[in-house]
Amino acid sequence: MRAFLFLFLLFPIIELALLIKVGSAIGVLPTLMLVVGTAILGSVLLRVAGVATAWRARERLSRGELPEQEMLEGLLIAVGGGLLLLPGFISDVFGALCLIPFTRRLLVGKIRRRAEEQALRQRAFFDDQAARSGQTRPNVLEGEYERRD
Repeated sequence: MRAFLFLFLLFPIIELALLIKVGSAIGVLPTLMLVVGTAILGSVLLRVAGVATAWRARERLSRGELPEQEMLEGLLIAVGGGLLLLPGFISDVFGALCLIPFTRRLLVGKIRRRAEEQALRQRAFFDDQAARSGQTRPNVLEGEYERRD
């Protein structure tokens, strides 16, 4: 959590420093045009990629399949579009990586692997706790009953 807070505070400072550096190298107006251009490009890419992903998810749902890949891609598309809308060049690079299909699929694969590893760790911890408490099977009450009409 401390690392996240540190990055959250440090990221805008780095973005601002880079904007100042680029502005001093190419000028203020071209820098502003680049920032506005990437925001417009981000909104267009967000719309196109989002619609394409929604159609693929709809097709999988119509076949009776769970569209987990499309859901994760949709999340990355939303994050990428948001990053492109933010002013700054570092956020634009990360936003573009989230919107390019090849890199988006790589990121989704990494996210899925991390989620599976986390699920295995939690399952192993739960099984270990159940073994320590002596419960290897659920509590079952045995008995007899008689039906009377």
